[in-house]
Amino acid sequence: MGWITCILLTLLAGARWNDRELKFARTMIFTVEEINRDTKLLPGVSLGYRLYNGCGSENLIRAAVEAVNGADLKGCSDQVQAFLGHSSSGVSEDINIILSPLSIPQVSHLSTCACLSDKRRYPTFFRTVPSDHFQILGLVQIMKYFDWRWVGIIYSKGLYSEEGTAKFNMEAQKEGICVEYTLPYAKTNLVQLDAIVQTLRESSSKVVLLFIPLSFTKSFLSEIENYNITGKQWLGSESWITQADLASVKRKGILQGAIGFAIPLAYIPGLGEYLLNLKPLDEPQSTIIKAFWEKFFDCSFSPSNTTMCTGTEDLRTVSNDYTDVTQFRAENNVYKAVYLVAYALHALLQCKNGSNPTTGKPCVNKNEVQPKLVLEHINYVNFTTQNGAKVFFDENGDSVAQYDLVNWQMKEDGSVEIVNIGQYDTLYPEGEKVKLKDNTKIVWGGNSHEVPRSVCKEPCPPGSRKAINKFKPVCCFDCFECPEGSISNKTNSPHCLICTPDFWPNEKKDKCLPKPTEYLSYKEILGTVLTGFGCGGVFLSLLTSIIFLTHKETPIVKANNSELSFLLLFSLKLCFLCSLTFIGRPTEWSCMLRHTAFGITFVLCISCVLGKTIVVLMAFRATLPGSNVMKWFGPAHQRLSVSAFTLIQVIICILWLRINPPFPKRNMKYYKEKIILECALGSAFGFWAVLGYIGLLALLCFVLAFLARKLPDSFNEAKLITFSMLIFCAVWITFIPAYVSSPGKFTVAVEIFAILASSFGLLACIFFPKCYIIIFRPEQNSKKHLMGKIPPRSL
Repeated sequence: MGWITCILLTLLAGARWNDRELKFARTMIFTVEEINRDTKLLPGVSLGYRLYNGCGSENLIRAAVEAVNGADLKGCSDQVQAFLGHSSSGVSEDINIILSPLSIPQVSHLSTCACLSDKRRYPTFFRTVPSDHFQILGLVQIMKYFDWRWVGIIYSKGLYSEEGTAKFNMEAQKEGICVEYTLPYAKTNLVQLDAIVQTLRESSSKVVLLFIPLSFTKSFLSEIENYNITGKQWLGSESWITQADLASVKRKGILQGAIGFAIPLAYIPGLGEYLLNLKPLDEPQSTIIKAFWEKFFDCSFSPSNTTMCTGTEDLRTVSNDYTDVTQFRAENNVYKAVYLVAYALHALLQCKNGSNPTTGKPCVNKNEVQPKLVLEHINYVNFTTQNGAKVFFDENGDSVAQYDLVNWQMKEDGSVEIVNIGQYDTLYPEGEKVKLKDNTKIVWGGNSHEVPRSVCKEPCPPGSRKAINKFKPVCCFDCFECPEGSISNKTNSPHCLICTPDFWPNEKKDKCLPKPTEYLSYKEILGTVLTGFGCGGVFLSLLTSIIFLTHKETPIVKANNSELSFLLLFSLKLCFLCSLTFIGRPTEWSCMLRHTAFGITFVLCISCVLGKTIVVLMAFRATLPGSNVMKWFGPAHQRLSVSAFTLIQVIICILWLRINPPFPKRNMKYYKEKIILECALGSAFGFWAVLGYIGLLALLCFVLAFLARKLPDSFNEAKLITFSMLIFCAVWITFIPAYVSSPGKFTVAVEIFAILASSFGLLACIFFPKCYIIIFRPEQNSKKHLMGKIPPRSL
């Protein structure tokens, strides 16, 4: 039977023996023996091995040189085919520098530094543990998953920690995660420890990434447990996150709720029994086994003051890293590393039709095996171990990246349970690589049951924009409320969007809503009140007309030109009615109607008043001896004058409507947040021409009435006309500045008020005194009284 040698370099650090490294060494021996018992994997070939112990990297490098030179390899061929190890990334780097020129493959079970994936520098390096590159990507994704955007990092000197921290900073920045502080830790530097403690107490970040090797973690926790550091969510690397023995009584408050990625849990049949069945008598020449035994049972094989070791003690009675066989994680990587070499040899020794079926090259027998051939076939390896672990490598010599996401949960009895709460698998699609288990209870830092919040600045809510502050980390941005008329409908929006002219932001400024339209409506109080007054004016005018009609034969009605009085009352009804055209949603027809109807009806009204005034003056002139003036202003002439005055206004209105008529308009300038529906004048000249003509007639009427106010005639109503014209002119003079300065629907309300006020002024001043006499003073409604010397009583 031929022998092919593989060597595991294992570190039993310093004067303090490393239980975990002994476990790795024994796992390697178990796996070699399992492979050698397999008659199918390597028929006719057995694996040999040699274990090297070193106190630090220098001794291990010396051991590598010895192995390469073939020194003292009992029971093995002189040719070393592969190296297994080391646990430390820094030591593995140094060893590979020696092995690469000789084309000897090196397979590590625990060297995770991403730097070792550089095939130009480390062409013969492989590993069965995932690269820290994948672990760091996973850590970044888990922070992104829980929305931890503001974190701190504690690292140590050394290739593993320094490279990992640098890589984390780079990947975190890509995902918008900011690092508040990055603090180095050294076992003997108290100044650095004080700085770490002070920073942990004063920092605002709630999440702390502890990316340091296991030995440094034990030292760090031993120091930090003396300080009251609570309320932090610790995030651990795979180097220490599954080491339950780290949780001393004082540390339980610190590590409660810690989360991190661990090498996947595995089951290796028979390994637990094999480890626990170790006896010093099985390795009588091994001083290392005796040293561990003395450490495990606090005894000695040589005479001393301590208890003597018998060598038959039961390992099941002690608890340490070596005897913990409830779960295997890193041990599975050792198991896979040994099988990797075996499968590479299996592929190398295959022969079919005179050539190797994998490479197509000539067949190789077991005596011609060379390390460079083993190295070549490792690249092609793709197999599944007996416990279901898949092994293959990418172009960088890295294996499949799979992690368990674990959570530290303290039990009531004080023990620690490391609970698997999810997985991270790079074989899953983007966005689905992190998966949490359903219905799994997670305990967070500070024994909280709610996900901690760790951000430098809370996200800018919709309605504001995010502005980067160049003097602060990208996560410590500023939030500014969107300016007037703009919105943002996303969290952390970098810009605010301006609403279109027909829209305006809501109160939260996260949505553009159609602007409310404003116009004087019948349904609102102001519109209802004005409508009521308009209808009331129509009613009073109609009532007055009825009173005059029923008493048309009485002296007071006959004496005041009943024909013009009835026409005036008719025009007043139209004036009151035209005020209603100003209320309601403006349309093309209503805009043209309201201004023209108002202009024409008021001219008709003023023309009637003007006619009555002229009649008064003519009546006085007619009483003079030899005067024949009344024949020039009889009823026909009165009708003609009223028609002529009105016709002029009709012509003005027609020209206005033909040239540039009023039209409905959406006024968006006066109010930014709402739209005023109004009637644009079209031609401002036309509007002011209509008003100017009304004003001219009113002024003429006022002047004539004023001149006739003291004429000695009992029929004289010039005083009443004077007073009514005074009210009319005052209203419309006041209307102009009020109309110009009033906003929105109040512009229309002012115009309606002016129409109603002037109409009521005419109705009240000219007709109410007569109605009073007709109804309440019928004795004064006689020809004798009107012709008498006694002037009529007035209100």
